[in-house]
Amino acid sequence: MAIKAYQVADLLRAAVGRPASHRFTTAIIAAAGSSTRMGGESSKQLLKIDGVPVLARTLMAHQLAESVDEIVLVARREDFEAFADLARRHGITKLKRITEGGESRQASILRGLSVVSDKTQFVAISDGARCLITPDMIDRVNRAAWRHDAASAACPVTDTVKLVNKKGYTEEHSPDRSCVWLAQTPQTFALPLYRAAAYYAKENGIVATDDTSLVEAIGRRVKLIDCGKENVKITTPEDVYIARAILARRLAEQDKNGGTDV
Repeated sequence: MAIKAYQVADLLRAAVGRPASHRFTTAIIAAAGSSTRMGGESSKQLLKIDGVPVLARTLMAHQLAESVDEIVLVARREDFEAFADLARRHGITKLKRITEGGESRQASILRGLSVVSDKTQFVAISDGARCLITPDMIDRVNRAAWRHDAASAACPVTDTVKLVNKKGYTEEHSPDRSCVWLAQTPQTFALPLYRAAAYYAKENGIVATDDTSLVEAIGRRVKLIDCGKENVKITTPEDVYIARAILARRLAEQDKNGGTDV
């Protein structure tokens, strides 16, 4: 495949330490899950951690990220009013649309994809419940995608990884953990690439747990960006305790350095 002119320019910029030129990027934030593993009747997106709703923290990070131009939120219809009010109260001016999710996460992202701006060149797909993401993490992933067409937040594992069979017995070898990473979000893609991957998966019945797998299914590689272990997703009650501990440490560092964060 012929290299694009803007990719040549970005390679030259990288060689002299200058960033890739800005690409219009829409963040599609998935917040349509049923929250069954969290328990309770309301969406986990509205659960408050240190007084701030989970989704509000996620939206604020994307609001402050320089690489994000607009936000599309995918949600359950019964949450539309609450989410719109939350966005207003927290000054999320980049939120352009709330659209209804589908029967699966994959279907929900497709619905979000259908309403992005005509100016969109890249889509940054994020979990609404990954509320400890920071603007810097988002910007690093998006700028990597601008150079490589596909990039994802991730972190390398530190524990030994075991492969097991369906009966719970280990296989004959353990994979080299230096080659094993945990996928996170955002996962950012050039819009034509992601559209091709998403519709290929739809037509061929491919079901994936994340969006990088869809792109890999059409033979494309994804650049992984180490965003550390703090980019956790709120899935179970235990995750809330972890998030509070991380936020407490961040606050202590801010007080020490006189800085600010979301």
